[in-house]
Amino acid sequence: MSVLLKYCGHRSLSDLQKGAKSQADYLGFIFAESKRKVDAQQVKTWLETVPLGGKKLVGVFVNEPLERMCDVARIVPLSVIQCHGDESVEQVAKMKEATGISVWKTIHHEEGALERMRQYARFADGYVIDSRVRGAYGGTGVSFDWESVPFYLEEASRQGVLCFIAGGITPENVEQLLVYQPHGIDISSGIEEHGEKSVMKMNEMEKKVKRDVQCTK
Repeated sequence: MSVLLKYCGHRSLSDLQKGAKSQADYLGFIFAESKRKVDAQQVKTWLETVPLGGKKLVGVFVNEPLERMCDVARIVPLSVIQCHGDESVEQVAKMKEATGISVWKTIHHEEGALERMRQYARFADGYVIDSRVRGAYGGTGVSFDWESVPFYLEEASRQGVLCFIAGGITPENVEQLLVYQPHGIDISSGIEEHGEKSVMKMNEMEKKVKRDVQCTK
């Protein structure tokens, strides 16, 4: 099975245009406090001129009130809501019920993370495993010990959902991660140059991640 690609943190029309032309399966927008934070109305305007070619949109939130996430989902046609903070099982369940949209839960790699992941079984529709960096919820460009990846994949498979790996993934190191056959890879800073999405880096990433697909065509 081909590894899924999620390009996250599109913060301009130019970024979105590049992402839409890429081989990514998911395009992410950050609606939480971040240097990549975007406004829902702004994203809606960009989408009016950019054909997505079947790519699915992911909205990333950190500890946001349910009402705000519902408001964003009414403006932007999200396929997935990604809860990247400390949202409880109950909050995830309420979110799914209120929006009817798939909800992914980010689990930060640290002691007890696997047990925390198990708590969301039957409620989370997928997981993003990211690095734990003090004072930040994501987008740090820091990776974690990928030898732990198989344990997260096993738990996600037991739950029957997807598991994406995030944090510090670049075209230079992605092959080390691919050894563990993750369901998906979530990249933001690893495909950027000077604060903008880089077509060259996207192409480099796709040559390594999607090459099995290209070989079978």
